[in-house]
This record gives sequence, structure tokens and C-alpha cells, in this order.
Amino acid sequence: MIVHSTQAEAAIRGVGKPRGFWATLWKQRQLVVLSLPVLFVLVFSYFPLWGWLIAFQNYRPSNKIGFFQQEWVGLRQFAELFADPKFFRALRNSLGIGALKIICSYFFTLLLAVLVNEIRVSWFKRSVQTISYLPHFVSWVVAANLIFVSLSPEGGILNEILQRLGITSSPIAFMGLPNAFWLIAALSEVWKSAGYGAIVYLAVMTSIDPSLYESADMDGAGRIRKIFAITLPSITPTIKIMLVLSIGRLLSVGFEQIYILMTPSTIDTATTLEVYIYTFAMKLALYSKGAAMSIFNSVVSVVLIVLSNTFAKLLDGEGIM
Repeated sequence: MIVHSTQAEAAIRGVGKPRGFWATLWKQRQLVVLSLPVLFVLVFSYFPLWGWLIAFQNYRPSNKIGFFQQEWVGLRQFAELFADPKFFRALRNSLGIGALKIICSYFFTLLLAVLVNEIRVSWFKRSVQTISYLPHFVSWVVAANLIFVSLSPEGGILNEILQRLGITSSPIAFMGLPNAFWLIAALSEVWKSAGYGAIVYLAVMTSIDPSLYESADMDGAGRIRKIFAITLPSITPTIKIMLVLSIGRLLSVGFEQIYILMTPSTIDTATTLEVYIYTFAMKLALYSKGAAMSIFNSVVSVVLIVLSNTFAKLLDGEGIM
């Protein structure tokens, strides 16, 4: 009894004893690991937002003038931005390329997911998935070189096919056609990201109750009928969420892809808002105007998400928020 009481008293004394910081951190290590993504977002997405203040300044980097001692100009940067015809041209290009990317990527990603889901031979299904995922892990520098070579008028595979089929009589410099740049950007995005984007739909398709397909088989439904009657309705909420998120990224068409694919002859149709921001913020050192454009881009993205989510709720009462 004496031994047990001594142990109980020691346990009671240990309950109120404060733990060291590192001991507590180690004990809660699983919670710490789970909080790392939140910390990552805070540090790299929200903390830098204080830099938006330079959009209301005539900011000039200097060792003699502090950040808050810069000249405050109010909304002058925004007024100059909206008076620049090049800005509206970049906005037009961003909207055009973004809309084409959403339409093409949305359709082909969903189509690829449905077709892969219908493959019954397991080894062939895994092979198709692996091949379709690979372009996502290729940098745009390498991907752009492949696109330039494929569309080249000198030995490019597309020109070779068109000439052999008699569709064209002479090679076409596709990368030099201003009117073709939007479509090239959209289709190259499909080639690079459709396989990786299909993962989400394939994951949802695995949760569909197999008894639904068995019942459809008993009723004599074919594969096409089962796709439209079971598969697509079952993943409709996911389709809606992905569409709303895609609309929110309408103006973010990908700086790296556009900047690498653009040529001197396609500048007018290839200069997007991100390229425009890079030109002013980095090349011309107009940091305040670049910050103003970033704010405009972010505000429009938030508005688009809210509008698309509201429209989704009007359709069937469900949205992402």
C-alpha cells in the first residue's frame, strides 16, 4: 500500500508540472505535421499580402528612404493602369486564353477519365494512366521545345502529316501565326495536364456503388448508357467543384507557358496579364504598377469564384461554400 500511494503521489505531482517547449512539441508532433500545410499557406500566400501597400505608393527602392516613407499616391497607379490600352489588350488575351483552356481542359480531362475508367484490362489501364500522367512532370521549358519542334515548318510532324494528306501544299509556321496562339496554348495545356487532372475524377469513380452497374447490366444497358446514367451523375458534384475552381483561375493562364511559347510575331495575342505584370514589375522596375495589376487580378479571381459558386447554387442548391 505504501508503494502504491507513493506512485500515486508521484503521478499527481507530475500532472501539474509544466512541460518544456520541445517536450510538448514532440508529444504533439502529429498535430504539428498536420498544421504544416496551413503554415505554408500563411507564410507564402497571406503574409506577403502586406506588400500590396506599394500599389498605393510611388515606390522606389532606396537605402535612404524606408518603406513607409515612400510617396503615397492613393489610387493613381490604378487610374494609369486603366488608361493604358496595352492593359486591356493583355486582359483580352488572358480572358481568351483562359476561357479556351477551361473549355478544352475541362472536356478532355473528363473524357480521358471516363475512357480510362472503362478499360477492363488492368495492365493496359495502368499503362494508359502512367503515360497520360508523364507530361505533367515535364517542365514547360522542355515541353515548349517539343511543341516548337512538332509545329516547325521544317520537318515538323504536324506539317508532314498535313502535306502527306494533301491538306496543305506548303509548310505552315504555326508558332508565328498570331491568330493560332490561343488555340496552341490551350491544346498544349490539355496535353500537359489532362492526365494529371483526371486523377480526381478517377478517384471519385472508384467510390461509385458497383451494384448500380450490375442493376444496369440486368436491365440491358450498354456502356454508353451506363456512362450517362450512372458514372457522370455520380461525379457531378466533383465536376461542379472543379469547374468553379477553374473559373476562379480564369486570368491565371500560366506565365511560364505563355512567356516561353510567345514569339515576336505573336506578342500582340500572347501578352497576358501575367506577362504584362512581369514587364512592368521586373523589366521596367515599376513595382507599384505591378502590385496594382496583381491586386486587380486577385480581386477579379475572387469575384469570378463567388459568381460561379452562386450560379452553381442556383442550379441545384449546392456549391463549394
